[in-house]
Amino acid sequence: MIYSDKQYGLSSGELANLKGALAATEAQPTEDEWVKELEIEGLRSQIAELEADIAHYDMLKSGAISFAKSFSLDALPGVLIEARIASGKSQTELADEIGVQAQQIQRYETTNYMGASLARLIKVSKALNVHTAGLFETEAKQNGAVFAWEDIDNVVWRQMPAREMAKRKWFDVPRGADLVERAKNYFLEAAGPQFATALHRKKIRGATLPNEYALLAWQARVLERARTRIEEEDVPPFRFDDRWLADLIKLTRRKDGPKRARTLLAEHGIVLVTEEHLPGTYLDGAAMLSSTDRPVIGLTLRHDRLDNFWFVLFHELGHVFLHLFDGLRYDFFDDEASSTEDKVELEADQFALNTLIPDELWDQCLSRFALSAEAVEMDAETLRIDASIIAGRIRKEQGNYTILNDLVGYQKVRSQLQEISDDLE
Repeated sequence: MIYSDKQYGLSSGELANLKGALAATEAQPTEDEWVKELEIEGLRSQIAELEADIAHYDMLKSGAISFAKSFSLDALPGVLIEARIASGKSQTELADEIGVQAQQIQRYETTNYMGASLARLIKVSKALNVHTAGLFETEAKQNGAVFAWEDIDNVVWRQMPAREMAKRKWFDVPRGADLVERAKNYFLEAAGPQFATALHRKKIRGATLPNEYALLAWQARVLERARTRIEEEDVPPFRFDDRWLADLIKLTRRKDGPKRARTLLAEHGIVLVTEEHLPGTYLDGAAMLSSTDRPVIGLTLRHDRLDNFWFVLFHELGHVFLHLFDGLRYDFFDDEASSTEDKVELEADQFALNTLIPDELWDQCLSRFALSAEAVEMDAETLRIDASIIAGRIRKEQGNYTILNDLVGYQKVRSQLQEISDDLE
C-alpha cells in the first residue's frame, strides 16, 4: 500500500522501470521461451499490483468520494491509514492534530499501528472521523463510497439479507437449515470469496449509501446468472473494439431494441443481466468483471423508461471500456440520478453522452431550446436515434422531469426484458 505522496512518486518511478523491463524482456530473443514467459508473467503481475496501488491512492487522495469499509477490529489499522489519505491529511498534519511527532505517525502506519495504545487508536479515529460502524467521510459533499473487506473472514454473514434471498428463491432452504449459512454458501458459490475483498472493491455512485451486504448479495446473483449465460451461450472473450457501438445505437430506434441489445452485447463478450434491486441498494446499474474476465453489466430496471435504460447501459459501457481493465480493481455500482464530481464517474457520463449523441451534433439540436415534442422528433430523425434519448437528456439538463413525458418511453423496457429475469427460474 502507498502511504504518502513521496511513496507515490517512488512507486510511479518503479512502475516505469518495470514497464521498461517488460518491454525489454518481450523483445529479447531466447531459446528458452518458457523461461521468458515466466519472466514476462512475473513482471506483468508486479505491474498490475503497483498500478492497483497507485490507482487506489489516486482515488483516496482525490477526496471526491467517501470511503466505507466493513471491518473487524484487527483491520482497524488499515482503515485508519486509508481514512487519513482520503481526508487529504498528510502524516505530519495528523500528527499535529493529535499532538505527536510526524515520525510517530510514520512508525504507526509502517507497522500497522502495532504498539499503539487503545487511547491513541481512539484519538486517531476521532481525528479521522472513523466509526466502529465502518464509515468515514471526507468533508467533500458525499456522492459515493467505496466498500471493501480486508479478508473474507471479516464478512459478517448474519448481516446478509438471507430472508429476502430465500424469498426470491435464489437458494433452497431445507427444513431445519441455517438460513445464514445457506446465504453464505450461496455467495461463495455464486460469486466467490474474492468478490468480498480488495480484489473487488465496490465503488458506489449515489447520494445515499447502500446497505453493503445487500449489495454483496445482489452482485452474487448477477454473477451467478452471468456465469450461466457465458456457459450456455458460449459468450466469446471481450475485445477492446468499440466500432460495434454504432450498431447498438441503431437498435435504439427499434421497438425491441433493449431485447436485441442483450444479444448484440453477448456477441461482443459482454453479458447483460437484469435483476431487481434488493431493498437498501438504490441501484440503476453496475459493471463488473466475471471470474473469466468477461464484462458483466447488471441493470435493475428500477425506472422502467427507455431514456433511463439507454443512458445507464452506455454509462456502464463507459466503465467497461475506460475503467474495468485499467488496474483500479473496482466493481462499479451506479445510481444514475446522482450528481458527482468524481472523475471516474464523470468520464463514464461523458462516454455515454458523447457516444449516444456527439457534442457537435447535440449543439445543433433545436429541441434543446424549443422543448417541444415535434422538435425532439425532428432531431431524432436527423440523428437517427430514438426520441427518448433526446427527451431524457433535455429533461436532465433542464432539471425538469415534467416535460416531454410522452417521449421517454415509460413501461417499454421491463416488458421486453422480463423474460430475461425469469428464464433461470
